[in-house]
Amino acid sequence: MSISPRKRLSPGESRDAALEAARALLLEAGPQAVTLKAVAARIGRTHANLLHHFGSAAGLQKALAANIATNVSAKISAAVLRARTTDHNPREVVDLTFDAFGKEGAGALASWMILNGNEDALDPILEAIHNLVDEISDGHGEDVMSLHEETLQLTLMALGDALLGGPMARALGLARDKAREMAACQLRKSVANGI
Repeated sequence: MSISPRKRLSPGESRDAALEAARALLLEAGPQAVTLKAVAARIGRTHANLLHHFGSAAGLQKALAANIATNVSAKISAAVLRARTTDHNPREVVDLTFDAFGKEGAGALASWMILNGNEDALDPILEAIHNLVDEISDGHGEDVMSLHEETLQLTLMALGDALLGGPMARALGLARDKAREMAACQLRKSVANGI
């Protein structure tokens, strides 16, 4: 019986495969499962190979957070641009933001990293949000501060919902998506006021 050789990957392909595996582990088993050893096993690479690309488990997790933030920011940016050219429901932006922190795992990952002493854990997420706000605020002059406030509110609501939304809604006898409804209502009011 012969063992087939591993497929040779370029550094970029190896890094992308590791991030894809890390994302799958995050969604399947939570942020504590995103380790160099687990990701290496998932993609058939060595622990040393991942150390070369990411430096540490914290480096891998930070790269994963950056990857998630970049992908989600691109989706939100496209939704905002569509909203400016068509009659559009702000709920799409709310859902994308809430999904980034909930379904995409960014909220759990960021919380895990912070609780484990990785002080710069939120940098990729914060940078992506800042870049997104800069992009969508272009040409809005005086409304930029209001846009920053709306972004802060929406982001904090999405993060809080990802971490406590289900249990809190149940405890208060509210529908599970009540926080999303509240965020969408606030965003509609802001849009109506020209923000």
